[in-house]
Amino acid sequence: MALRPYVVGNWKMNGTRAMLAEARAIDRSAQRLMKVEVALAPPYTLIHAVHREAEQIGVGAQDCHPSADGAFTGDISAAMVADAGAKFVILGHSERREGHGETDALVRAKAEAALAAGLKLIVCCGESEQVRDEGRAERFVTAQLEASLPDEIDAADERLSVAYEPIWAIGTGRTPTVADIGAMHRAIRDLLVSRYGQDQGSAVRILYGGSVKPENARELLAADEVGGALVGGASLTAESFLGIVVAAVDLQDA
Repeated sequence: MALRPYVVGNWKMNGTRAMLAEARAIDRSAQRLMKVEVALAPPYTLIHAVHREAEQIGVGAQDCHPSADGAFTGDISAAMVADAGAKFVILGHSERREGHGETDALVRAKAEAALAAGLKLIVCCGESEQVRDEGRAERFVTAQLEASLPDEIDAADERLSVAYEPIWAIGTGRTPTVADIGAMHRAIRDLLVSRYGQDQGSAVRILYGGSVKPENARELLAADEVGGALVGGASLTAESFLGIVVAAVDLQDA
């Protein structure tokens, strides 16, 4: 059975309690848009509050530490975000890799810790503009992803999703062509099947992330092997985020 499209909003370092109204509006609308799985990853400070508001949408975290506990000032473990109400965690986002120097090995360690804490994963991968222009995009992304993935998954309970996010398209208004997106997602699918076997690898949803907006969502979500979207700035208001969700629903009905 085909999985529902998965549309996830990443609020990044945005949001105070005043934005709970947006989360509430997204949740109420998601109850009428059941053909798509909808989720939000607010900042740590809002995980519990959004979880309490949410009746339909999933709630997750934007990162976690690979250790279960310890003397790591300012860090938060997978068990802690789970305790706050998170059901999944985004790992390896390009802003973490670039801004915090996160390596593939660290992302993989975090993935293993998150699984041990009962969380689902969205593992991110993507290339820079230079890598794309040099013609190395597919080789780079698949190697990065392979080194970041946990050893084992159980795709039957949707423990793993992958998000392809071309770095040069995040927050820039630029997007790859639909053909480029389809080619990259097929390469990622081939890797997943090789890594986990046909049944498990075929069941992992591959999300696209990179300047997804209501205006381009239908076209992007229709690309080959795209199983949803990881949405940044357009997820900060219910109006724009739900426009993307509705585009995913329309494709299901087409």
